[in-house]
Amino acid sequence: MERLDTARPSWAPPEVDIDTPSIARVYDYWIGGTHNFPVDRELGDRVSAGNPGLVATLRANRAFLRRSVRELSALGIRQFLDIGSGIPAEGNVHDVALSAHPDSTVVYVDIDPVAVAHGRALLADEPRAAVFQGDLHQPQEILQAGDTRRLIDFDRPVALILAAVLHFVPDGEDPLELVRQYTAPLVPGSALVLSHAGADEVPRTAPEAAEQYRGAVSQVIWRSTAELTALFDGFDLISPGVVRAPLWRPAPDDHPDPDLAMLAGVALKPGA
Repeated sequence: MERLDTARPSWAPPEVDIDTPSIARVYDYWIGGTHNFPVDRELGDRVSAGNPGLVATLRANRAFLRRSVRELSALGIRQFLDIGSGIPAEGNVHDVALSAHPDSTVVYVDIDPVAVAHGRALLADEPRAAVFQGDLHQPQEILQAGDTRRLIDFDRPVALILAAVLHFVPDGEDPLELVRQYTAPLVPGSALVLSHAGADEVPRTAPEAAEQYRGAVSQVIWRSTAELTALFDGFDLISPGVVRAPLWRPAPDDHPDPDLAMLAGVALKPGA
């Protein structure tokens, strides 16, 4: 049965099918968002039923992202380019950055047209943030895009965010070369924020999480601390370096789970 138009919220554009599951909205559900529908929640529950660690890991990644933006804002960075952003709903980069400094600007990029459509509706009244559709594997198209050039001044420091996206780069490709194409135009004082599925020892949640998530999205490549550290080539890692995402500068009242299979780190481009 088709939904009545009155059931469609303002953040769901008319061109988006709200009766068919969207992985972008499933992800939003997994991380505790509200921009999803019963069909998305049904799929999300089915995928995560065999492994509750999947949802905890994805939420730990989102919490890391918020903490990293908060820390970089405190260091004076006002521009954020978030590639593979998903739906930019509540608590995302722009909320954190703008609450710290109202003159901040944020550009979101995602390959999923559903995520972009929802994002444009959500950001329609926010001139300091934009979202557009782009492919991670096309750096120059993203860096030269109109929204990027409108909101990002590459003569000033930029925080490049590649959170939970590089683990979709297959073993046959070179993720470091891809990262370098994005970081080449960044001036000293810029930042690189990375998170990535993996661990040095396969944790208890890893095999189930990989299979469940792979079935819903695409193949996830697990990488080690050393492999993720190598992707920060040319940048100086800030303390505590590359660690499990929940252990990256947790708040005093946090209770991080050290077994979650998501690595993370933040680094600055030297020479400022």
